[in-house]
Amino acid sequence: MSDGETDDDADDATGADGSDAAAADGGAAAVDPEEVRHVADLARIDLDDDEVERFTERFADVLAYFETLEEVPEVESEADLTNVMRPDEVRDSLSQDEALANAPETEDGYFKGPKVS
Repeated sequence: MSDGETDDDADDATGADGSDAAAADGGAAAVDPEEVRHVADLARIDLDDDEVERFTERFADVLAYFETLEEVPEVESEADLTNVMRPDEVRDSLSQDEALANAPETEDGYFKGPKVS
């Protein structure tokens, strides 16, 4: 930090190309502002320079969370699935005549639908 520069000025500083000043100082920036602009273009979202900077920081935070998830040890999952619904019961089904009884049109023992073409 130079004389007369406050902590807030250092936080708000960006390079001439829009890159994060922390990356220029040796801090690792996980997301490049150009990547943010590219994603915004794909999503058809117009972002001004301040928004690009904010999203660069937010994307970096999200990626940091994913890195944290990679550190979580794998846990053996339960092999047997448990049926939480009612048990299956074998029952008699409808006869063909009963199934077709309320159909508006049938033909040769089948439902008849409208022609499609």
